[in-house]
Amino acid sequence: MNDMFEAPYVGCYNERHYSNTPIAGLDQMLKQLILFIMLQSWLVGAADQGTEPEPWFRHSLVGMEVGPTGAQFSNSDTNDARYCARFNGQEVVRRCVEANCEYVVIWARDGDYAYYDSKLLLKCAGLGKRDVLQETVAEARKHKLPVIAYCVVQQGGHYLNAHPEFEMRDAKGKRIGRFCYNSGYLEVMKQIVAEQLAYGIDGFHIDMVDQGFGPPYGCWCDSCRKQFEAEFGCPMPKGVTWDSDWDKMLEFRYRTSERFEKALYAYIKSLNPRTSVDFNYHGNPPFSWEVGQRPVQHAGNSDFVTGETGMWGFSAGTVGLNAEFYRAATPNAPFQIAISRDARCYHNQTVRPLADIRWEVFTLLAHGGFVTVVDKTGFDGWLDPVCYERLGAAFKEVHAKRSQFGGQPVQEVGLYFSSRTRDWVGRENAGEYFQSFEGAQKAMLYEHIPWGIVLDESATLETLQRFPVVVLPNVGIVSEKERALLLRYVELGGNLIVTGFGGCYDHQGKLLESTSIEALIGARFKGKLDSMDNWVRFPGAQASSVSRQLAPEHRMDWPFLVKGPAGVFEPTTAKPVGELLKPYRTTRQKEGREGTTWPMSADTPVGPAILLNTIGKGRVLTFTCSPDYATASEHHIVEDRKLLANAVRLLHPSPRIEIVAPVNVEAVVTDDPASRTLRVHLVAYNSPPQTTPAERRPYVLPALLEDTPMYRATIKTAEPIKRATAFNPSTRIAREKRRVQLTVEDIHEVISLHY
Repeated sequence: MNDMFEAPYVGCYNERHYSNTPIAGLDQMLKQLILFIMLQSWLVGAADQGTEPEPWFRHSLVGMEVGPTGAQFSNSDTNDARYCARFNGQEVVRRCVEANCEYVVIWARDGDYAYYDSKLLLKCAGLGKRDVLQETVAEARKHKLPVIAYCVVQQGGHYLNAHPEFEMRDAKGKRIGRFCYNSGYLEVMKQIVAEQLAYGIDGFHIDMVDQGFGPPYGCWCDSCRKQFEAEFGCPMPKGVTWDSDWDKMLEFRYRTSERFEKALYAYIKSLNPRTSVDFNYHGNPPFSWEVGQRPVQHAGNSDFVTGETGMWGFSAGTVGLNAEFYRAATPNAPFQIAISRDARCYHNQTVRPLADIRWEVFTLLAHGGFVTVVDKTGFDGWLDPVCYERLGAAFKEVHAKRSQFGGQPVQEVGLYFSSRTRDWVGRENAGEYFQSFEGAQKAMLYEHIPWGIVLDESATLETLQRFPVVVLPNVGIVSEKERALLLRYVELGGNLIVTGFGGCYDHQGKLLESTSIEALIGARFKGKLDSMDNWVRFPGAQASSVSRQLAPEHRMDWPFLVKGPAGVFEPTTAKPVGELLKPYRTTRQKEGREGTTWPMSADTPVGPAILLNTIGKGRVLTFTCSPDYATASEHHIVEDRKLLANAVRLLHPSPRIEIVAPVNVEAVVTDDPASRTLRVHLVAYNSPPQTTPAERRPYVLPALLEDTPMYRATIKTAEPIKRATAFNPSTRIAREKRRVQLTVEDIHEVISLHY
């Protein structure tokens, strides 16, 4: 039998009645239909362009994903004919065309329903005899608009309820409401995508390829136990044990997700090689090991990676961070970012102001991605005209600025992300590690120092040498391979910044007596402070040009809080700079009767705050404290990020470009060597003040952007500039030699520097 139907009986939804009968004869019919559609599509494309057309994702910048609201939490009423009664593929396409979309992602399958005439899945009752996927494809062909089918993998609901044989089990054997990827579910997914592919779609967006976002964890089903023992020669651990057996379990979970993605991708390509496939990705912060994805291992298993961003689940500051993470995980490949049109999160039926939409869209485009805005319709499938009106205005502007995007990123600082530290130091509280990584990014963002990301899985000497400065933000686990790589980078002239407990943990997250990078930092690790409210001071009596350059505002003899992990280090070859001070502890705190969450004032010095070591042609600057963690903490004083920025400028005093602008303005720099043009994208986040929240005070969601700001900025370059131009006519620009002064009145501006 064809491998498409090697699965056990998966059941069939026919006329909305469930039966446990095998599906016979469907494989040959589907394959013939798919081959016919593929041939017709290729012939039309070739005739239009004279050659095989470029894949849609290679040239697209903006599009939309459209799907219904009402079954997103699964187990909805199967007899509610109101749900999706007005969800119409023809209308979706027409609205998307009017909104200047370059493609449409249409909802085809979620955890409860199919939104087309499926022989495998329960069809949404509100559609009646209509077929949304067919309506979408038919109308899109009139406009030459690529159609991408949205198809979910991991969502509980009616199908999972009917097929407990595919369900994950926890360590005690209990069902946990998720699909197991080793259960035979892969063969079901093959049948589902084959059905959708037969409609003549251009691609798949396959969502929720995760293993859960927290406890309970899986999977300990019989299939997984058998495969684990075959791979590792021992039984599965009995739970989350954080030992060598759990190390194998983590590897098994990563391999399981990778196998599933690669097998599904290969199957789709075997049916139609020209159909695009992308998987929604969760390898970046705030996601961790529980999802079953590593940053690099699971980003490159499709034609391009897709991730999400936005205020609903991330933050304003990490919009660009997510984009750069996807770029680093899949270098030299397109990457897609999905955002929401809603004011708070998906499915809430609100529309963001145009200024708010423009800010996020242009931030992502400036960072090199292409953007899909998600519209979740009304319960009955109603399409909000204001949503399409505002997106149409934003997308029209995108098309007018098309030539301004792309180019080679110009990045001074590489932020090193360690998935091993995420897993084994962060463990079930990975946010503690993420805070240092995200704090380092926030410091670069606010200080307008161009930055990029280096991932431990794919780091090479060439990767590191793209950056004059590399930051290791509390990278607790540094392997021997990484240590040698970093050493070579510094010897050849690279500059390294290490914060907190760099290299102070073994490969399973246990604190070492000595750091694995002792030779790099030029100091011995003497111990970990048991406090987080630590302080830094630059004594005037020990003032030097280095200490004055590092001290924020050159201020001496003033202790300032650097919230976060800190340790005591004894210099060997490194030069000590400044002082690390422990905090006072009250009598009650010493007795354990009073907490230490709230910072206490500075007590006495315990060692140097900074170590500066020269190796070969390069230098290593080590913070024995964590200014990166502090920058992302609740006690994020300005001096902490200035400390990081000053360290970068000490190590790399003559960057190619320097930008001065308000802290709410993000700067992204690209280079087009062919036209000898540097482009500086300036994107202003202009959120007004908020009021006190009803719950969880003082955790406040930022207000939506409404107004266009007005601000001044200065750009200075190391190389001569022949000409400087602004995209917006309203921008006032003046150039004097290598310095350009600007007054900008918009959310997004592009300054072109011709050298």
